[in-house]
Amino acid sequence: MTKSNLGRRAAIAAVTAVVLSGAATIPTDGAQAQQIQQLIDVERQVAQAGAQSQATIDKIADETDKLVSEYRTIMTQIDNIKVYNQQLTDLVASQEKERQSLQTQIENVSLVEREIVPLMQRMINTLEQFIELDTPFLLEERKQRVQALRALMARADVSTAEKYRRLMEAYQVESEFGRNIEAYSGTLELNGQARTVDFLRFGRVVLAYQTLDGNEQGVWDNKAKQWVVLPDTYRGALRQGLAIARRQAAPDLLVLPVSAPETVR
Repeated sequence: MTKSNLGRRAAIAAVTAVVLSGAATIPTDGAQAQQIQQLIDVERQVAQAGAQSQATIDKIADETDKLVSEYRTIMTQIDNIKVYNQQLTDLVASQEKERQSLQTQIENVSLVEREIVPLMQRMINTLEQFIELDTPFLLEERKQRVQALRALMARADVSTAEKYRRLMEAYQVESEFGRNIEAYSGTLELNGQARTVDFLRFGRVVLAYQTLDGNEQGVWDNKAKQWVVLPDTYRGALRQGLAIARRQAAPDLLVLPVSAPETVR
């Protein structure tokens, strides 16, 4: 209830008290007493009407206060919504910039892809030719790796990035062959007969073999593209080299035939 409403109610109560107190001092003889009683009744009616009016005013004032409070709450919500809408506008603008950036990147990727796919095909062809001309170790494994790359290039469910990664992986494997030693068993055709032998590879410098019984050994002549049988003097060196490659013996100096590099004129 507001201060003005309290003031009005207090004023009405004061007037009523004054009238009633005055009436109590007036003589109550005859017609005057009747008139005074009528005045008192009228005053009481006025007081009751004023009280009812005051109640109505108080009710209206309370409703007005409630409406004002609701109005302020709604205005606060509107301000919050305006701030939120502005934030959404900024976010949409930022997303639009990001979309345009991604679209540009996609276009650039498409351009790079059109250029890199033919390059990858040439790299596979080069790798295949290199294996054909290289020392013939692990030929089946290396040729199958090239065929797997060709099959991979024809797959639509594999990204260009993954294809390129696999191609680089194959090149890395070929590069590692030139920096390590290896011993493995395989089949070799000797004198028209297929025999199981132990191969010994030192990088790409030496590729030799020794039969399982140790009675025959040889080395690959990359210039002549053929196997050359080695004398028995290399039997022990090859046996020791196989043990070193298999980590059955400590590294040591070995004497093995190595093809002289070609001179460029």
